[in-house]
Amino acid sequence: MGFLPDMLYTPAYHVEGDEIAVLDTSKGTIRVRLDGKGAPIHVANFCELACKGFYDGLKFHRYVPGFVIQGGCPNTRDMTPEQVAAGEMGSFGMPGTGGPGYRIRQEYTTNPNNSHVDGALAMARSQNPDSAGSQFYFCLGPQHGLDSGYTVFGTTVEGMDVISALRAGDVINSVRIEHEAK
Repeated sequence: MGFLPDMLYTPAYHVEGDEIAVLDTSKGTIRVRLDGKGAPIHVANFCELACKGFYDGLKFHRYVPGFVIQGGCPNTRDMTPEQVAAGEMGSFGMPGTGGPGYRIRQEYTTNPNNSHVDGALAMARSQNPDSAGSQFYFCLGPQHGLDSGYTVFGTTVEGMDVISALRAGDVINSVRIEHEAK
């Protein structure tokens, strides 16, 4: 059976509930406690992509002061930071229009912790509520107007200064998943 566009992807990654995402960026390191209980599909998807090296070498492509810094678009992989910052077309398309080739189900209606606080990690999507894939953003200040439409799946525990310094074109060197010491 071929890929059906209305089918949603279910990640194979098994969420343990103690995942910490460590994002090594060109501006420093960010540590995020992932919410595997409130947003298990989003956490599993992010962890699965991180473990495959999907995010390594991508660039942040969208910066809106006082709102969000967004990354995770594979179209930025072969672009220079300067090209991304300038909003140029890449060989695979415009930054901000790419994804992993599938989409996942929204969880903002079921996540009791879905609060866009300063430093929240959430998934970007298109107009379809079930269209998130790989693109994510960090909130630059509280953005509670997004609570009813976008899934939050993590809270920054270290590196708020790094998030504040990020701009379009900055590089995601790597994303690795660690487990919180118990």
